[in-house]
Amino acid sequence: MAQRTEGFEWMLVAGVMLALIVSGIAPHDRLTWWMEVLPVLIALPVLLTTHRRFPLTRLVLALIAVHALVLILGAAYTYARVPLGFWLQEVFDLARNPYDRIGHFVQGFVPALVARELLLRLQVLRRPRWLFFLVCCICLAISATYELIEWLAAVVMGGQAEDFLGTQGDPWDTQSDMALALLGAALAQLGLARWHDRCLRTCE
Repeated sequence: MAQRTEGFEWMLVAGVMLALIVSGIAPHDRLTWWMEVLPVLIALPVLLTTHRRFPLTRLVLALIAVHALVLILGAAYTYARVPLGFWLQEVFDLARNPYDRIGHFVQGFVPALVARELLLRLQVLRRPRWLFFLVCCICLAISATYELIEWLAAVVMGGQAEDFLGTQGDPWDTQSDMALALLGAALAQLGLARWHDRCLRTCE
């Protein structure tokens, strides 16, 4: 089982690294690329150095890899210009490229399972019935922190931060982003909690 799990981990790492390299060859905007992939560049070494003494479940690792790919794709094109978003915009007759919305939904969905796993395995809570609420709070805090980073980037960089912000003229972009992260956190727990519990019990 250990060999199988480690092989799975390295497969995910290889996929993310390949995507990272390809996206960095000729991104739409180099500064925006660095800003968008920074979470991946931070998380990857942390996971690699801790995976032996604190291995995460394969479900959570797979979700983290998906989140990384979402960030990397957005970094390559900038969120407002991702081709997948333009396709969705045309199919659903949307007013804007929705890829940024997808990214913020995932920003709640994936951290929700990461936070859930850490809280359960480290036995942080005496009363598990607070788990759902606390995970939602953590994800909303992460989303709010990211929005503060975007605000700081806008203050420091001015117009140069437009690609990083990806507001596309929406005055309620910040509130919508945080709402989507909260929705993602709630749906992740409602939809995957039982699967996640089985993974925790079997150490997969």
